[in-house]
Amino acid sequence: MTLFATSKDGTRIAYEKTGSGPALVLVEGAMCYREFGPARDVATELADAYTVYIYDRRGRGESGDTQPYAPAREVEDLAAVIEAAGESFVMGQSSGGALVLEAAAAGVPMRKLATYEAPYIGQAEDFLAREKQLIAEGNRKGAIDYFMTTMVGGPWFMPLMMRLMPKIFRKLQAIAHTLPYDTELLDGFTVPRDRFAKIAVPALVLGGGKGKPNMQKAVRDVAAVVPGATLRILEGQTHQVKTAVLVPALREFFR
Repeated sequence: MTLFATSKDGTRIAYEKTGSGPALVLVEGAMCYREFGPARDVATELADAYTVYIYDRRGRGESGDTQPYAPAREVEDLAAVIEAAGESFVMGQSSGGALVLEAAAAGVPMRKLATYEAPYIGQAEDFLAREKQLIAEGNRKGAIDYFMTTMVGGPWFMPLMMRLMPKIFRKLQAIAHTLPYDTELLDGFTVPRDRFAKIAVPALVLGGGKGKPNMQKAVRDVAAVVPGATLRILEGQTHQVKTAVLVPALREFFR
């Protein structure tokens, strides 16, 4: 069942919950929401021990998209979900991990936090300007292609493969306008050291053992900046971490 939390600016944020036990909020990364992304599978695996909350980030699925966008509004969205859930553990994947870290740095209350590969990998060009240009032109397909190849570093044929899965590609197109949101949230794709040094929440920083060198460095950089953070590498994993590998690490840390 879809429930709604109201963010500070009045935006309705859609969420759902499953399971029983302490509250755990999961935060998706770019191009993901409740109906397309890893959070629901993770929630299913953890529902035996936690009341797991998953939600549609601003501009996705059933959530609103009050303008103008600002990363601070997304922090307020997450705070609204946490307020609805009560005292919570919080976990974010990819840019969702960056959002969790920003929320913790801003003082949003949480018991513990975990992240998987927040992509602070630097940037070779002005990603944000190009994304905004493509969205303004109505070129959602082009924005997806640009994200998958130039930004993420995927092979040239990845967008072609996605077009062979029309149902999935339609879902991606529907939320393509949020790609600039993630890019703005990541603020130049460099770790905001001064902000993250203020985090006072126990933190688990996860990365994949088969990640690209720039991603492995990003994971180490985050762990080095967050006070007292625990760094753990999941061997054999890439940015698309397997649920069966991720879940035991979360269980161990959050219990």
